[in-house]
Amino acid sequence: MKEVDFKTRIEQLSAELNRHLHAYHVLDAPTIPDAEYDKLFIELQKLEEQHPGLALPDSPTKRVGAAPLPQFEQVTHTVPMLSLNNGFSDEDIENFDRRVSEGIDANDYVEYAAEVKYDGLAINLRYIHGVLTEAATRGDGYTGEDVTTNIRTIRSIPLRLKTGNPPAILDVRGEVLMFKRDFESMNARQREAGQKEFVNPRNAAAGSLRQLDSRITASRKLSFFAYGIGALEGAEMPLSHSALLDWYRELGLPVAKEATVVRGYDGLMAYYQQIGAARPSMPYEIDGVVYKANLLQDQRALGFVSRAPRFALAHKFPAEEATTVVQAIEVQVGRTGAITPVARLASVFVGGVNVTNATLHNEDEVRRKDVRVGDTVIVRRAGDVIPEVLAVVLEKRPESTVAYELPKACPVCGSHVVREEGEAIARCSGGLFCSAQRKEAIRHFAGRRMMDIEGLGDRYIDNLVEHGLVKRVADLYALKLEDLLEMKRLADERDGTTPETVVQGKIATKWADNLLEAIAASKNPPLERLLFALGIRHVGESTAKTLAEWLGRFDLIRRVPAALLRVLPDIGGTVAESIADFFAEPKNQEAIDALLAAGVAPQGEHAPSAKLREKLDVIKLMAALGIPKLTEPRSKQLVEQEVSLEVLAHLPVFTVFSLPAAVAESLEQWMAQPGHREQVKALHKLREDLLAQLPQTVAAEGHLTGKTFVLTGTLPTMGRDQAAALIEAKGGKVSGSVSKKTHYLVAGADAGSKLAKAQELEVTILDEAGLLALLEEK
Repeated sequence: MKEVDFKTRIEQLSAELNRHLHAYHVLDAPTIPDAEYDKLFIELQKLEEQHPGLALPDSPTKRVGAAPLPQFEQVTHTVPMLSLNNGFSDEDIENFDRRVSEGIDANDYVEYAAEVKYDGLAINLRYIHGVLTEAATRGDGYTGEDVTTNIRTIRSIPLRLKTGNPPAILDVRGEVLMFKRDFESMNARQREAGQKEFVNPRNAAAGSLRQLDSRITASRKLSFFAYGIGALEGAEMPLSHSALLDWYRELGLPVAKEATVVRGYDGLMAYYQQIGAARPSMPYEIDGVVYKANLLQDQRALGFVSRAPRFALAHKFPAEEATTVVQAIEVQVGRTGAITPVARLASVFVGGVNVTNATLHNEDEVRRKDVRVGDTVIVRRAGDVIPEVLAVVLEKRPESTVAYELPKACPVCGSHVVREEGEAIARCSGGLFCSAQRKEAIRHFAGRRMMDIEGLGDRYIDNLVEHGLVKRVADLYALKLEDLLEMKRLADERDGTTPETVVQGKIATKWADNLLEAIAASKNPPLERLLFALGIRHVGESTAKTLAEWLGRFDLIRRVPAALLRVLPDIGGTVAESIADFFAEPKNQEAIDALLAAGVAPQGEHAPSAKLREKLDVIKLMAALGIPKLTEPRSKQLVEQEVSLEVLAHLPVFTVFSLPAAVAESLEQWMAQPGHREQVKALHKLREDLLAQLPQTVAAEGHLTGKTFVLTGTLPTMGRDQAAALIEAKGGKVSGSVSKKTHYLVAGADAGSKLAKAQELEVTILDEAGLLALLEEK
């Protein structure tokens, strides 16, 4: 046979086998016996082995798996994979329908696309000129893991689209899942092999897809359904969601037969009830249904809010409930020291998983429900995610039970458990001294939007703390290669998982080298990220940014009292007290000093903002001291009688200032408490020091001050975070949504609904070059 004949035969076999695969896995209509398929497959496999240069990119032989990968690469989604808001009640659905109807000024019932909500793993498939070239998990919505090799093993996913005119780029969004029958068969094989069984199909699908060895993935029968779209180039976007799904079917992509179009609230509820009734007999697990405004123009008009579209909603099925026995009540300690009671339960199958633990939320909730060890309780998986104890079955309560009492000392570190007045949550007072808080604090500290220590996952953190290598976050920066290798050895011995290569004396160090590099690279974060990373209670990204912008220096932020913090924008009394208390705590001071000694130094520190001068007004600061009944008008009354902070700190009585008796009495009582006069003196001194440092007038603001920008799409040379920083440096404000108050929309590739909204509102639209030109203007 000539080379050209081999090529023709390979093409014939590939095309024929792909047709049979599509008929079997997508259409559920087998066209040939398995034995005949296997015969053709073996022939193709041998031809490709003999002539590797003739193998096609969509060859069925690529579905059998390849050699293991060292790790998954990261993939940035061109269009973010956002989550959906949830609805649970009839009222939620009615409100959703009303919001959609009002948002598009509908004169009639809104047309919705309705689909089942799969209980699997969200995936983005990228086809370039019709060939599957990349597949990535959702991840955090913006960055996922490259699982292309594993996705190619799923036989229902076409490696080449069925069209002679494919788009240049098509991102197909969908769900990888495992059918119930395949799940049962796989668990039967696991049992026979003496291996651990999977709890439910979702876990099995997720675990199978995230195998570094794609041959394992290939051995497990995963399936896929398409339901959405990301980037699209070189083709017209379908005018409706239902048209998109029809197009997918034409391209050979699997789409669930339950997808349909309904009208208005009644149509939504009828579909929900229909699918709910069919749910037990469906071949795969679902946890609800999804509604989307069907017309693309309606989706664009409605847009997005935060990380979810306004035009779509997931209607979740009611959580499943079951009864079981409380075997113990223990407490978990969170990052901020929150003490959460947890019921340890006799294992019970609820909502598709075996539940052995359930949250009891807090001390008040335990008392309200009167949950005791030995009780029979009703357990519910709230939202099909978090198990909780719903109620006690009192008629089954043993006579010997006693009411539960929260421990007075932290079970992890022995520090006092305290509960502040007016708070439902009790907390361990140990701070970063507590190992439980330390683990959670390190997880938070290393997070992507904090210090961004890539590769420092939960397992490593647990092992580092448990083996005594990290007692505080600063210890991360003292780790050496031998520390990490010893940690891995001890963990492997404990778990009985020592790799054969280690037994043979071959020690892999690349992972440890990478982790040490990531730790070293994290030493110079922006100031706001360091503040966020410290895990100060009530301090999120926005508050950390405010502190960095207004106060400028870490050393200043550490010593600013609550009264001054209260006068900063968007920082209320509770947050101010939390920040001041955190930095005043000796154990936290020690931990922070250790971080600085280890070489952690924030970038971008600067002098306090000139705008701070107006916030240092004595009247504002006096009222911010938190003295009962001393409001701003009363503070003004004192200042008008020449009472400064310094004078206030030394006055023995206040009845001489024409204040109401109750106010004067409150002032005297507050001043009589230990440390309060010193607090006022310190505030006065800090105010004087700051005023001496600040310019007399506020420097000219950036030329974009007062202008609001919205960023959308992918810019050619910079990320959106970088663009936002440049805009803010010139005084502009960056918003997440387009409105009548938006001055500029900066649009990159795949701009989406924000671009349509901006055009509708006649907002000025800039590309990256236009933005850079605007930034350079004087």
